[in-house]
Amino acid sequence: MLTDDRRRGIVAAVRRRGSVPVAELAGSFAASEATIRRDLEHLASGGLVRRVRGGACDPRGDARPEPDPRGFAQVARDAAGPKREVARLAAGLVEEGDVIALDIGTTVAAMCPFLQEKSITVVTASIAVVNALAGARDIELVVLGGILRPTYGSLVGSITESALRQVRVDRAFLGTSGIRADGTVLDTTPSEVPIKRGLLDIAISSCLLADSGKLPGTGYLEVAPLDRFDVLATDRPPSADALTPDPDSDLEVLTP
Repeated sequence: MLTDDRRRGIVAAVRRRGSVPVAELAGSFAASEATIRRDLEHLASGGLVRRVRGGACDPRGDARPEPDPRGFAQVARDAAGPKREVARLAAGLVEEGDVIALDIGTTVAAMCPFLQEKSITVVTASIAVVNALAGARDIELVVLGGILRPTYGSLVGSITESALRQVRVDRAFLGTSGIRADGTVLDTTPSEVPIKRGLLDIAISSCLLADSGKLPGTGYLEVAPLDRFDVLATDRPPSADALTPDPDSDLEVLTP
């Protein structure tokens, strides 16, 4: 591949994903990691990517405001009924003795009332989840450290990512800002994307919570393809226009 073509491809990948590690780019473009690093330095000098430890991210994300200035409490009130129904379905997957991970986000936090009486361990970077479950007698809380993102009450950054690599869970429950028709799960906040991917990496099984408003929803950062999840919990079956299922996928769709 010509150098200019490879560099254009790198910029496209970073903009599509939000952040991409050097090793992944090297594999995608059949180049050495040293070559990719030189490409990233060149692209960073022109402002097309921003170099970060181990890779590069989209510099356009640095200037974006918080994706939802309303904050966690207001977002939680929006579509509260569908979110609660999705949360109830997802909570029904949790078994006594499970170690589970709960993502940040209002739909995942809505699972907490349905978990109160279970004897489980909960790993989370969500302050809302911590507050909701702190008084539950039989729930052991493992709180991931990190930098506080005040508007959404979540912990992010390299400390959070490092802490994630030290645990394993039976089930991970993630939220999303949107799902494209091709099954790409999206988010809007660059600092949250590595946490979501980390949750998928440490889980034996995973469930995506998405009310029907998230199909397609919003988002410009790719988190993962839908086939990385075992279960999609939603409040009504997705239409063919909203989601084109992979015929080879084992994804289970939970609806009321």
